[in-house]
Amino acid sequence: MENRINIQSLEPQAYKVMFAMESYLFKVSISKTVKELIKIRSSQINNCAYCINMHTKEALANGETQQRIFLLSAWREAFDLYTDQEKVVIEMTEEITLIHQQGLSSETYKKALKFFNENEIAQIIMAIIAINSWNRIAVSTHKPLDD
Repeated sequence: MENRINIQSLEPQAYKVMFAMESYLFKVSISKTVKELIKIRSSQINNCAYCINMHTKEALANGETQQRIFLLSAWREAFDLYTDQEKVVIEMTEEITLIHQQGLSSETYKKALKFFNENEIAQIIMAIIAINSWNRIAVSTHKPLDD
């Protein structure tokens, strides 16, 4: 893979903004488990090897099981591995990540309201937006994998 620019070195203010978003997300009320499912699923959809590598390691360190990580891309068929809340979050992640298809559907939004208050839904949406931004940075710059 060709070497490309390092945005963090070239435009540190841009990364400062991205890290500010991460600081905000660190403090929100949605669980670490939910945040990692969002990060992994979005990264899978976006084919971001760098982020998949990073966030699967973080999820494992946070107590996530290998089985749930391995089957996340097939969550509909492995539905008993995920809670109803997690299923809604995964569905939101897919719909927002693939926004060009339909965006967040009314059906999924209504399901989310059964499990989350409006602030939590806003936090979930912001978490999805953040990882999609990181995915786009890593993929477009060919960010090399960390060990």
